Amino acid sequence: MRKALIVWGGWLGHQPEEVAAIFRGQLEAEGFEVEVSDKLEAFADVEKLKSLDLIIPLWTMGKIEQGLVNNISAAVQSGVGLAGSHGGMCDAFRENVDWQFMTGSQWVAHPGNDGVRYTVNISNSSSSLTEGIEDFEVSTEQYYLHVDPAVEVLATTRFPVAPGPHSANKPVDMPVIYTKRWGLGRVYYTSLGHQANIMDIPVVRELTLRGFLWCAEGKAIASKAAASGEAVYTGMQDNQL
Repeated sequence: MRKALIVWGGWLGHQPEEVAAIFRGQLEAEGFEVEVSDKLEAFADVEKLKSLDLIIPLWTMGKIEQGLVNNISAAVQSGVGLAGSHGGMCDAFRENVDWQFMTGSQWVAHPGNDGVRYTVNISNSSSSLTEGIEDFEVSTEQYYLHVDPAVEVLATTRFPVAPGPHSANKPVDMPVIYTKRWGLGRVYYTSLGHQANIMDIPVVRELTLRGFLWCAEGKAIASKAAASGEAVYTGMQDNQL
């Protein structure tokens, strides 16, 4: 049976407990054994993490010990999937650049705050993750991210919509959904998911589930791959204040 770990906490305005319950229900319906924790210490046992198929962090802001980040990183490098949404993954630990390097982006702004009406544009891609999905509109926070150029962008949104100092620049397309690789592991992120009601939107729920399954499938593929012999990346040592 495939195994997943969901760890929620941090700023409660993102309703991490409620979103965790939605994610748990989705995964259990797909046959996963799901563990849910509200403690970062759930990341303390690196061998346990490596035995998983999928890790889902739901922890906005806050601080994390470097050793725990190293454990997650080692697990993902070994083939465990890492997937998350909104601030729960890419505004999780602002001081830890290793976390940002692994996850692929960092939130910096949401002009107009909550309730901005904008379009999510599905990118032209060979990825099966967006197959059959058309552009759609949402009314929520529109995330402005600093993004790793190595990611594969699956959906974007156009800035500016809400006015702000950024409006003086030319229009830009900002990633909303992307994938990347971390060692043998697969990483998936969607900036949608400010609160539980956004995750109840059918198209958002479908895209998120596809991301979870894609990440988890990578574990089986990674287990068949020959070890490269490359040393496991354990951080830059000067990554936290």
